[in-house]
Amino acid sequence: MTPSRNDVVVAHGIGGSTDLPVPLEYAMLGATWALAISFAVLALAWRRPKLDPRSPGAALPPWVTRAVDGAATHTALGVLGVAITGWVALAAFGGEPGPTNGAPGAFYVLLWVGLVPLSLVCGHVWAYVSPVRALHHAACRALRRDPATGVWTYPERLGYWPAALGLLAFVWTELASPDPGALTTIRVWLVGYVVAGVLGGLAFGRRWFERADPFDVYAAFVAALSPFGRRDPASSTPQARRVVARNPLSNLAGLPVDHGIVAVVAVLLGSTAFDSATGTSWWLTEVQTWYAGSPVLAVAYRSLGLLAAIGAVGAVFVLAARATGGVTSVQRRELPSELAHSLVPIVVGYVGAHYLTYLVEKGQRTLIALADPLDRGWDPLGIGGLAPSYWLSEHPHLLAVLKVGLVLTGHVLGVIAAHDRCIRLLPRAHHLTGQLALMLVMVGYTFLGLFLLFAG
Repeated sequence: MTPSRNDVVVAHGIGGSTDLPVPLEYAMLGATWALAISFAVLALAWRRPKLDPRSPGAALPPWVTRAVDGAATHTALGVLGVAITGWVALAAFGGEPGPTNGAPGAFYVLLWVGLVPLSLVCGHVWAYVSPVRALHHAACRALRRDPATGVWTYPERLGYWPAALGLLAFVWTELASPDPGALTTIRVWLVGYVVAGVLGGLAFGRRWFERADPFDVYAAFVAALSPFGRRDPASSTPQARRVVARNPLSNLAGLPVDHGIVAVVAVLLGSTAFDSATGTSWWLTEVQTWYAGSPVLAVAYRSLGLLAAIGAVGAVFVLAARATGGVTSVQRRELPSELAHSLVPIVVGYVGAHYLTYLVEKGQRTLIALADPLDRGWDPLGIGGLAPSYWLSEHPHLLAVLKVGLVLTGHVLGVIAAHDRCIRLLPRAHHLTGQLALMLVMVGYTFLGLFLLFAG
């Protein structure tokens, strides 16, 4: 029997108020004070731009750069990525459907959620682990072509839009499709992603992965908040490519701005908010009764709800970013894209809070299931007999502090990133008044995130 959505794919992992024993009003009060104090401090003490992706930072030993940029490292990571993908494919194509099959968990837990801590800690390591990048490099080597270039030049007007659409397709599959946990669904995604990635890379070169690959762009956005970066990201000289440790917000300020960047962050934030909303008592007792017993209506309602959440997040942010004076009409249109990077910490904080126990606990179950992808008694890593630990869920007070802390930290960092960019872009007379609407929207995101976190 194919595992149900509740067995395999439910991405809530957040529990209800009984699992988060901190009164909601206390969390809201704390959020209000944290954001009010942070904005007051910024207004008084942060009057000049300080976040610069080309700031010197602290240079790491030269061997770190040599190891990161070494061909052997890239080859090893690429082989590892292809091997892991192949192992998951064994479970998807050869394993038996059921709760012991690890393919759905690998797709929805280890990949989608696991990319966040991996990218935060290691930077954009996905660029080297990505199986489609590795297969693209292998294909280019066989064809004796430069992997950086393709048959055609990637159309600049597309920007991040293909990645935004790919991410939307993924979150729709997870949150609104009829049977996201079915092995058929996983097979289609595996084959489609690999084929599209390799062909896209051959057609447009490296730019395809930097702008159109949904998981690559997702990882790059999160990795922009990593404490590790290059001395001068825009340069290709060996000295400028030196790996350094610097303020993560300075690295974030260097996130490339392009068409569709707002759509990417809106999909990431809006889909997580929608996932939380579907676990609230209001959705379960009110909305769900409208489509109970009808799979077609269920898909329709969930699809509309998902699109509405993403659209609302994006539209409110665009309106708030443009609500300033002292700029030309062209500058006003560009402001949402220029400020979109400030939503990345909010996305990371909310995703971390929402999926924390999901990643830790269901991630263990997934790894144990993947130890034997074909149900033949394999256990090469010796983990098949282990039992997952639920220690985090057994300490609800600690879990509540971690989740509220992740949300608040993400929003405070977002406020700082937005403030620094605003005083860089806006005329001096509008440094504070020009960002008030954006600050209010971020406060609203904070309150909504906490409410959904506790109401789920």
